[in-house]
Amino acid sequence: MGALSNVLNVVGLVLLTHAVYSAYEFSLIPASTPPSPRSSALDPHISLPADIVLETLTSVLLLCVGIVLTAPDLKPIQWRVWAGRIEKEKARPLKNLDEGFGGNPYLGLEQRVGFVDIREMRKGFADWVKEGKS
Repeated sequence: MGALSNVLNVVGLVLLTHAVYSAYEFSLIPASTPPSPRSSALDPHISLPADIVLETLTSVLLLCVGIVLTAPDLKPIQWRVWAGRIEKEKARPLKNLDEGFGGNPYLGLEQRVGFVDIREMRKGFADWVKEGKS
């Protein structure tokens, strides 16, 4: 997908550049009516030919598809899925964002002095209660 997306981005950028240049050049063509004193080279009332409009839309579409294909995978938006992944990879440090999801982003906070892991303490308390009853 990487090579295809790069090709789409390059082709889309070339087409967009050509469409912008063509629109600029078309706006400089003198009209059949004499220009009014207030008109400028970039008159907003000029309607572009269909081929320039089509080229612009095609280039924008190619760029959108190319950008979407180059984007990294989305992270889960459900808290339980995201938290489950963090718990599975709890001790691993964060990986590079280009490599995707990995590691616990809160590991530095959890390892600070004075941090109390309530779930760990609850587990220890449950084990202590079980030992006392046997």
